[in-house]
Amino acid sequence: MSAPHGNAASPFRQPRAVWAVAFACVISFMGIGLVDPILPALADSLHATPSQVSLLFSSYLIVTAVAMLFVGWFSSRFGAKRTLVIGLAVIVVFAALAGTSGSINGIVGFRAGWGLGNALFIATSLAVIVASASGGFGGAIILYETALGLGIAVGPLLGGELGGISWRGPFFGVAVLMAIALVATAVFVPDLPKPERVTSPLAPLKALRHRGLLTMGIMALLYNWGFFTMLGYAPYPMELSAHQLGLVFTGWGLLVAAFSVFFAPRLQARYGTAPVLYVNLAGLSVVMAVIAAGVATPTVVIVAVIVSGAFIGINNTLTTQAVMLVSPVERPVASSAYGFLRFIGGGLAPYVAGKLADATDLSVPFYLGAATFLLAIPVLASGHNLLHEAEQHAAEGESVAPALIPVGKPASASTPRVVVAVSAHDQASAIVDAAARLARDTHSPLEVVHVQLTAVVEELAADTETSDQARAAVTAHLDRLAEQGVPATGQILTSVGDHSAAGRVLARHAADTGARAIAVGRSPHGPLTQFAEGSFTTALTHAATCTVVLVEPDNAPRQLTSAALPALRDGAA
Repeated sequence: MSAPHGNAASPFRQPRAVWAVAFACVISFMGIGLVDPILPALADSLHATPSQVSLLFSSYLIVTAVAMLFVGWFSSRFGAKRTLVIGLAVIVVFAALAGTSGSINGIVGFRAGWGLGNALFIATSLAVIVASASGGFGGAIILYETALGLGIAVGPLLGGELGGISWRGPFFGVAVLMAIALVATAVFVPDLPKPERVTSPLAPLKALRHRGLLTMGIMALLYNWGFFTMLGYAPYPMELSAHQLGLVFTGWGLLVAAFSVFFAPRLQARYGTAPVLYVNLAGLSVVMAVIAAGVATPTVVIVAVIVSGAFIGINNTLTTQAVMLVSPVERPVASSAYGFLRFIGGGLAPYVAGKLADATDLSVPFYLGAATFLLAIPVLASGHNLLHEAEQHAAEGESVAPALIPVGKPASASTPRVVVAVSAHDQASAIVDAAARLARDTHSPLEVVHVQLTAVVEELAADTETSDQARAAVTAHLDRLAEQGVPATGQILTSVGDHSAAGRVLARHAADTGARAIAVGRSPHGPLTQFAEGSFTTALTHAATCTVVLVEPDNAPRQLTSAALPALRDGAA
C-alpha cells in the first residue's frame, strides 16, 4: 500500500487551517518546558520556596486532568472549532495575567486557568488537523508530530532566553504567540461538523471500569509522577542561570522528540510494546536514582536529565498506543480517561515532592520518583496478557487489534486472489487499477483492502476517517472495477497507530485465504518512509508467505523481498 500515512507529495503542502492549528500546537507543547528555566528565578524574585513554585505544575496539570473528563462532551456539544478557539482564548488571557502577577499564589492560580485552556485545546487539536488535511491525513500527522517535537525542544530554549530578561518574559511570550494562533485559527479553520451523538461527560469515568484501560492509566499515573518530579525539581540542584537551564532542557527536549517519533516505533516493531516499556521504565528508574544520589553534583544531574529524554520519548509514544490497543471504548473517550489519570499523576507529584523536600532533603523526592517508575512495571505486567493478545491480533476479552471488515460480496475461496492494499490518498485509484491489471493477467479475482488507521500522537488519538468514509472508498473502487469487468471484493483493515501490526495482519489474511500475491503502491512520502523498519510495507514483506509486489501505473510490477528492502531504502537515502 502507499503507507497508511499520506496523501500528498509533501507533508507540508497543507491548507492554511492545518498550518494555523499546527502553529498553535507548537506553542502549546512549549507550555510545560517553557517555565522550567525560570523556576529558580521565580523562587528568588518572589521570595518563594521550591515547594511553593512547584505548585505552578500542580495547579496547571490537575485542572488539565479534571477538564479532560469534560472536553469530549464540550467538543461534541459545541463543535471542534469553537472548542479550539475558546481554549486558545483562555490560554492567552491566563498566560498574560500570570505575567502581570506579583505573587507566587497569583501565578499558581493563573496557571490553573491556563490548564483549562490547554485541556480544551489539546483534546481537539489532533482531530481538527486530521479533519482539515487536504485529501487525507498522512501529511497532517507528520506536521503534528513535527509541531510536537519543535514545541518540546524549543520551549525550554525560548523560556531560557526570555527568562534571562525577566521571569515574566515566558508568560508574555506565550500570550502573544497564542494570540497570533487564535486569530489564525478563527480565520482559517472552517466550521467542522459536530458528531452525530453528544459524548456523555461521564463516559471517561465509566470507561475506567474496563480493566485494560484502568491498568494502563494507573501505569501512566505512576510514570508521570516520576517524570514531573524530575521536571519540577531538577532545575534547582543544577545551579544554572535561566539561559543555561534553557539549553539543558532543549537538549532533553530534542531527545524526547527524536525518540518519540523515530525510535519508539522501530523498537516496538522489533520487540513488542510491553517488553520495551518494561526496559524503558527500569531505565528511567535508574536515571532518577542517579539524580537522587548525585543531587549535590550539578554535572551529574544535568547529564542524567538530558539522557532521560530518550526514555521519556519512547514511553510517551508506546504508552498511548498500549492504551488504544487494550481499550474497548471509542478513541476520544479512551484518550480523555487516560489523560485524566496521566495528568493527575503529573499534578500531584510536584506538590508531594515539595513537601518531602522541605521535610527531609532534595534527594528524597527523586528516590520516590525512581520508586514510582519501578512500581509501574508490575502494574503494566498485570495487564501483560491483554496487551500481548492485542498485539497478536487475538480479539479476546477487552483487547482491540487490527481487524478486517468485509465490504461487498464475499470472495470465492476456490480461486487464488490478488490482494491490493491502499489507504485514503489521491493515488489510491491508480494503484488499484495497476493491481487489477496484474489480477487480469493471472486470471485472478482482486481483493481491495482499504487501511483505516487511528492516528496516535502522545496522549491523543484521532480516527483518520469515519467508517462510512472508508466503506465509501472501498465501494467506489469496487464499482469502478465492475465497470472494467474485473471480479473484485473489498475489506477494511482497521488499525491503531502501529503500521507494522497492520502489515502483519494483512500477511496473515493473505496466507489464510491462499492469495496468489499482495500488491502495494508507492508511498507519497518516498521510499525512506515506505521501506523503513516498522513500516507497513516492510512488516508485510517480512511476514507474507506469498509474493509481494510493488505496482505502479506505468511500470511492470516489481517483486519485494526482505533482501531487497535495504537496497530500496539505502538507495533513497
